[in-house]
Amino acid sequence: MQLVTPAIGLVFWMLVTFVIVLTILKKFAWKPILSSIKEREDTISNALNQAEQAKNEMARLHGENEQLLAQARSERDAMMKEAREMKEKIVGDAKTTAEEEAKKLIARANDEINKQKLAAMDELKKEIAHFSVQIAEKLVADKLENSEAQQKLIATYLSDLNNKAQA
Repeated sequence: MQLVTPAIGLVFWMLVTFVIVLTILKKFAWKPILSSIKEREDTISNALNQAEQAKNEMARLHGENEQLLAQARSERDAMMKEAREMKEKIVGDAKTTAEEEAKKLIARANDEINKQKLAAMDELKKEIAHFSVQIAEKLVADKLENSEAQQKLIATYLSDLNNKAQA
């Protein structure tokens, strides 16, 4: 049974050896291992913090982008509305101007027509008077010997024609 139970001397030297190895490990191995674990932990913690900051920054930028996009849309809508209003105003102004020009042209044309109508009527009256005088001269030439009487008769007929034409 000696194989299963160790002797006290063996246990003592095993404990002494274990304590020496433990002291050597603590002095030379544990500090570097613990410091590298601490550095690794700090690195991971910093990386997580930076990732969280980046995530927050991305969320903020996304919010700003949405705000800028909404602002751009509202400006675009305002510009489109302004352009439509300007177009309607220009079309309305052009329509009004065209109507005024058309009225002026119609008024000028009517004036010109009336002037030409009056001129034609005056010309027609003169020609009718001239023809009437020639006809009257031929008819009356045989009957009247006195040219004064003939002139008086012509003046009477002309005044009658002018009175009828003016009425």
